Amino acid sequence: MFTGPVDVSIIQRARKNGLLDLRVHNLRDYTHDRYKTVDDRPFGGGPGMVLKPEPIFEAFEAVGSEQARVILMAPTGRLFKQETARELAKEENLLFICGAYEGVDERVREELVDDELSIGDYVLTNGTLAAMVVIDAVTRLLPGALGDEQSSVDESFSHGMLEYPHYTRPAEYRGLKVPEILLSGHHAEIEKWRRQQALLRTKKRRPDLMEKQIDRAVE
Repeated sequence: MFTGPVDVSIIQRARKNGLLDLRVHNLRDYTHDRYKTVDDRPFGGGPGMVLKPEPIFEAFEAVGSEQARVILMAPTGRLFKQETARELAKEENLLFICGAYEGVDERVREELVDDELSIGDYVLTNGTLAAMVVIDAVTRLLPGALGDEQSSVDESFSHGMLEYPHYTRPAEYRGLKVPEILLSGHHAEIEKWRRQQALLRTKKRRPDLMEKQIDRAVE
């Protein structure tokens, strides 16, 4: 499943430039039965299957992950946010365990995992999709990964708000015009307009973020 997303765009460039060393390990390579079984029925009954502890423990030991921060991608984890991406971008080594089916054997969580992350309040087919989202968000923050380092500073959520609207050429298209202020060349006024637009957009679309901004101001 990783084939494709990790071989294009910013992640591809980061890998080629030596900024990111990304390796994928298949749990089936760490099984010992003819069917390469990685899951089994849950003790106590119930629907679905659970990822077995043996292949995960053996994979963990084989890749030499003692120095890595081990993250389990699961719906039970803390919500992944831009501030989490900044936090992870400072780490030297990250190891993602991707949950699947009904989840992983609890002994994996208890013995190997340092952190649990979820990318939202919904359920995906498995944790690989979520891991790719986290990898992409973290890679963008690595020094040199973006063509312009300012890009990651001005993006949505970087200052706790949504980003302001963007426009490019032509200045008028089908009667739709770019705001005059952006064509004025008056940088101070442009920055003022952008801040206002960011506030208005955040207030309208993400009032929860505005409440956090107010709480921080009060503190």
